[in-house]
Amino acid sequence: MSQSVIPLEALSLRPEPKASRAAGCGGGGSSAIPVGNKPSWMRARAVSFDVYDHMKGALGELHTVCESARCPNLGECWTRGTATFMIMGDVCTRSCRFCAVKTGRPEPLDPGEPSRLAEAARRMKLRHVVITSVTRDELPDGGASHFASCIQAVYEAIPGVTVEVLTPDFKGAWSGVETVLRARPAIYNHNLETVRRLTKKVRVQARYDRSLDVLRMAFEIDPTIPTKSGIMLGLGEELEEILETLQDMRRVGVSILTLGQYLRPSEDHLPIERWVTPEEFDWLKDEGYKMGFRHVVSGPLVRSSYHAEEAV
Repeated sequence: MSQSVIPLEALSLRPEPKASRAAGCGGGGSSAIPVGNKPSWMRARAVSFDVYDHMKGALGELHTVCESARCPNLGECWTRGTATFMIMGDVCTRSCRFCAVKTGRPEPLDPGEPSRLAEAARRMKLRHVVITSVTRDELPDGGASHFASCIQAVYEAIPGVTVEVLTPDFKGAWSGVETVLRARPAIYNHNLETVRRLTKKVRVQARYDRSLDVLRMAFEIDPTIPTKSGIMLGLGEELEEILETLQDMRRVGVSILTLGQYLRPSEDHLPIERWVTPEEFDWLKDEGYKMGFRHVVSGPLVRSSYHAEEAV
């Protein structure tokens, strides 16, 4: 394998400097790193040109959230041969202030996408496939039936594979959640993204309680399918708010939790309030297990699909 690498900085933007910091979230002490200086623990693995070319060749015109959301773990995950597919295009109908995905008017759904996704996953020899999407509020079912078609296509193409989904909120429609679950994903994920107080500022069109309802619906429709959720830290949340959010998740049946550091995609997005230390993430991981989560992934570089197969 070639030793040439694509620098991480070419794939995800560094945050802009900011003078102020929020108070520490407790458990491991506050970060002393100025917000304008990326700390050493935020260094991620770069991706080799060989791996990048192979994965891009297998993906073809399919989109991955790895690229669209400028995930810092692209190098590590692509080197391990894992990727998170982003279906229904790369244009979102919402304009969340933390997200790098484009906002606008999406193209019509591509009926050939499920089969192409399944074939790409087969060529990549994936054993655990993660499927997410942009939000498509203009569609009658929010794209739920398209999710189901993609899940079914992957199962048909790869015997023994497991599929995890990370869905939008379908405007809180029970029918949307039920349609996806009827296709039998191994894990149903919907992210709260942040604490209640910051939801309107961070997610704009989303609602904290509606997202909790989606997770509750998923658990009630099929308790045999684990539900999963996660939040970003470093947006100005307080310790008590984080713990309250985790407790809210547990109350609606969530059993898999992810916690990671927010990274600012551009100057147009919300600023980073502070860098959360690895020690704090470890402390919150322990607290999550004490609350009853059966699987917790917590760390500065953690994203929704990071080491996702370990939860199956």
